[in-house]
Amino acid sequence: MTNPPFPTLSQQNRDLLVEALLQWSLGNGLTMYPPGYESLHVVANAPVTLFPTPIPKSAFNAAIAVQQPFNQVYANVVSKKQWLVDVIKVLGAHDPEFTGRLFETYQKSLVDGKPVQRVSLGLFRSDYMVDTETNSIKQIEFNTVSVSFGGLSTKVGQLHNYLNSQGFYDDNYSYEYYNKDVIPVSPSTVELARGLAKANEKYGELTKPDNETVVLFVVQPNERNCFDQRHVEYALLNEFGVKSVRVTFNELATKTSVREDRLYVKSTMDQVSVVYYRSGYGPEEYGSEIEWEGRLKAEKTLAIKCPSILTQLSGAKKVQQELTNPEILAKFIEDSEAIEKVQSTFVNIYPMDDSEAGLKAREWAQDSQQCLKFVLKPQREGGGNNVYKEDIPKFLEKLPKEEWEAYILMELINPQQHPNSVIRNSEVFSETILSELGIFGTVLFNEEDGDIYHNEGAGFLLRSKFSSSNEGGVAAGFGCVDTVCLTE
Repeated sequence: MTNPPFPTLSQQNRDLLVEALLQWSLGNGLTMYPPGYESLHVVANAPVTLFPTPIPKSAFNAAIAVQQPFNQVYANVVSKKQWLVDVIKVLGAHDPEFTGRLFETYQKSLVDGKPVQRVSLGLFRSDYMVDTETNSIKQIEFNTVSVSFGGLSTKVGQLHNYLNSQGFYDDNYSYEYYNKDVIPVSPSTVELARGLAKANEKYGELTKPDNETVVLFVVQPNERNCFDQRHVEYALLNEFGVKSVRVTFNELATKTSVREDRLYVKSTMDQVSVVYYRSGYGPEEYGSEIEWEGRLKAEKTLAIKCPSILTQLSGAKKVQQELTNPEILAKFIEDSEAIEKVQSTFVNIYPMDDSEAGLKAREWAQDSQQCLKFVLKPQREGGGNNVYKEDIPKFLEKLPKEEWEAYILMELINPQQHPNSVIRNSEVFSETILSELGIFGTVLFNEEDGDIYHNEGAGFLLRSKFSSSNEGGVAAGFGCVDTVCLTE
């Protein structure tokens, strides 16, 4: 089946579409607070596309199928920890204020060389683009901390299905423009909540708490994207009967207490089963010693961390680069079919050290023509950190050569482009867009012996950005949330 091209609408019908989209978004929680908001009562629609964006069905299915193997790989990277520790030590030497400090905090949290709580929860997201040359998915990055938009992804799928069912995409008769089965709705809201509920259940088995347990959401102050998080909280309570409490990262140290290695919410004395970080992924969030104190405090308790510090560090770009080496990947997954699935998603990623491959990468990165094929990535999460193409040589010129090793050089993917429209702050922009397909996964595992108690895919996310923009973070202002339209 071939899907129709993007709808062509009269201005009148386009205005009706925009009105319906905005009102559905506000009525159903597809929302964010506007930049610099001062009132809790003033919200705006989350930036979204007017139409779903085509993704080849084969590529979509391949991305879904490889998530469980990726979950297993990263769980094993953490549990077979010496290799990871060796990698992080090198990175920490080049980034002492963040990576180094995280590793130092991890070491302080150990008791007799082991974590107080050996069970860890990963709510992961692996991001891809569809390469135009092969029509297959190629991995951009693997996210291990504060993965976002699982809640809004479900909502935007429901939005586009509503607009299609109501006939807003048809210019003449209010017919459905798309077949219903080509616009899937992501189950990520419920599935991410299920992962948290599984961890809460495991905590109960391990500690036999004598009072009610709660999941502690650790968030940024004045969080614009709180509704994305709230949808997961609501699903956690409505679907699994697990309450949650929110504290800012700064409040983690002051609004909790510890007794016999158990973490409690001071105001209610509810016992914390899971500490779920939707913050703490960048150095700017550790503005004072109080944040480091809170992170260490939580890490030294029996609460299951999502993620633990070591699990967070496994998401370093250097780890991703190393895993593209087949010999290294084989250390963390044995099934040959799973290895093939994982390897098929990789593009070439090079170190920036003084190895043979690293010296070659340094040469390419400084060449005015060769650099156009690459993106230079630091060990950071969130939008706005990468250096692209012609900006790479001048960036490296300003950076001491001994710090180059903290970066990786990644081959750029040639993604598909589509003529969609984006609505942001009630204004419609029509331009060619690029899309990133993110696949969520949940894995509950033992950091010491590698036992995996739960490993599942958890839905998907499509984020799109203008083709003129290098970065793609929605909350950072670069992109929007979108929906998959499956094509043959």
